[in-house]
Amino acid sequence: MKLKIPFSFHVFLFLGVFLLFYIVDIGVNNRGLDYIFSSMYFLFNISFFLSVYLVYILNFYTFCNWFLNKKKFFLYLLSIPVSLLIFAGVRYFLQEVIVFEITGIHNYTAKSREITNYIGDNFFFGLPAVILSAVSYFYWQFQNAHKQNQELLLENKKAEFQMLKAQVSPHFLFNTLNSFYSQLVLKEDKMADDILVLSDLLRYVITETDKNETLLSSDIQFIQNYIHLQKKRFEDQLYLDFTVEGDYSKEKILSSTLIHFVENVFKHGKLNNPEERARILIQINENFLEISTFNYVTEGENYSSTGIGFENVTKRLAYQYKDQFVLEKTKENNIFKTYLKIPLNK
Repeated sequence: MKLKIPFSFHVFLFLGVFLLFYIVDIGVNNRGLDYIFSSMYFLFNISFFLSVYLVYILNFYTFCNWFLNKKKFFLYLLSIPVSLLIFAGVRYFLQEVIVFEITGIHNYTAKSREITNYIGDNFFFGLPAVILSAVSYFYWQFQNAHKQNQELLLENKKAEFQMLKAQVSPHFLFNTLNSFYSQLVLKEDKMADDILVLSDLLRYVITETDKNETLLSSDIQFIQNYIHLQKKRFEDQLYLDFTVEGDYSKEKILSSTLIHFVENVFKHGKLNNPEERARILIQINENFLEISTFNYVTEGENYSSTGIGFENVTKRLAYQYKDQFVLEKTKENNIFKTYLKIPLNK
């Protein structure tokens, strides 16, 4: 998860720490104001806090982002000595080189400036910068996750509201379709079969779309029924290759995910030309599912209109699967392709 953090947060945080240090130093150590506001005291302290700040920023945007973001805690622990070495090097350069050139005074004695002594001492002084950056990173991760959760809940509520507005007593329609099927099954076999397919579609909408996860077999059956009815719409002039490979008897996925890609093919694709066939391929392996679509674009079709739906699907996938999914769409000339890879739950 990519963190969106105002850089001003880090600036104000360290201004507060710097001022707090001054206040504590005055109160606890009984230092006089002449000493507190002397150029030497200011230079040594500002160089120290600048070293802490630089390592804090480095650790926050590199090691925390590389390792803590991916829950690689052991690698992060291994990176801590690297951060502390950087802190020691930066502090030595600022205090023992630059400040010394200005004041002619070393902060450390000659013996303490020996490399092993200096690094060992600064491992202690640099550790708070590393700890503070990790704590800040976890805090912002929590804030972003909470915000993302609230946005997803809001989107779900909006979707539920829109579905309620669009429904015309779905249970009544479902029962009516079953009644029609019972009356036609002995007279009009094909029409009865189509009504049964439509009834199954409605059953899925009523029982499955409000769930977070659904059986993969239910999703694929819904797609098969959807394509079956589309063939009626195209009067058998539908040129589409739909293929499912692999076993999908027990797996679960995020509900109503696959139909988005199928609907886009029918909504925007050119499907009535045998020379320009569309393709939908679903592949199920042991641990993940892949769906890829290929279709020619209807002349004059503006694919920018699919942005909101694609964005909503992306948000749902990111919330459900974190960074464990791959989602791509490409448009080249008059060809549009999509690809999705997600992990499967048994």
